[in-house]
Amino acid sequence: MDIKPIRTEADYEAAMKAIEQLWGAIYGSPEGDKLDVLVTLVEAYEEKHYPILPPDPIDAILHYMENQGLSEGDLEPYLGSSTYVSEVLNRSRALSLDMIRKLHTGLGIPADILVQPYAQVDDSKQQV
Repeated sequence: MDIKPIRTEADYEAAMKAIEQLWGAIYGSPEGDKLDVLVTLVEAYEEKHYPILPPDPIDAILHYMENQGLSEGDLEPYLGSSTYVSEVLNRSRALSLDMIRKLHTGLGIPADILVQPYAQVDDSKQQV
């Protein structure tokens, strides 16, 4: 088996090409073993060089709302009044710890996503 660590983008491209050629190899065969090793190496390289960052908390809430067919009114039990819901979704009010707990417990949105820092709008700087 001629396999080496993936250290450069060229190594990565070569490994991807080899994976493509080996795709569908029988598990436990020499080709299947080579495929397993290459996939593991590529995953490690991608994790280091192309990390997937957690989503923005507000984008995650909006995505969840869209997927579940929820309206802003459906968030009132978790965020408070309709004004609070609107302010949170418009980024002019930060999620509180209590809101995060309620969203996590009630809707199942992962707390580790909801606690991420995110950009907020400063209403005091907006012109009237």
